[in-house]
Amino acid sequence: QVQLVESGGGLVWPGGSLKISCAASENIFFFNTMAWYRRAPGKERELVASINVGGVTNYAESVRGRFTISRDGAKKMIYLQMNSLKSEDTATYYCHARVASREHWGRGIQVTVSS
Repeated sequence: QVQLVESGGGLVWPGGSLKISCAASENIFFFNTMAWYRRAPGKERELVASINVGGVTNYAESVRGRFTISRDGAKKMIYLQMNSLKSEDTATYYCHARVASREHWGRGIQVTVSS
């Protein structure tokens, strides 16, 4: 069974940076797409950033230019570098992977942006 484990969340000041990580139990190139989603209190889950097997990335408009998704195949990891953080970035962030019609989710990690 595929496992995705997030790490690196926490509390950060507005304007600060944070990098969160996702460790996969499988070769990440096995997946068609890997992504980060988030769910803020009282809001729907939304796609933050994705990267496909070819390395093409996609970002939500709200984070474009501030967040960067990346990967390390040898380590079976994907990352989300978050800069210029805002209070509205506060959410639980989830690692997601898809292969064909099958989806896999991590348990999520909390990121709180507050002074």
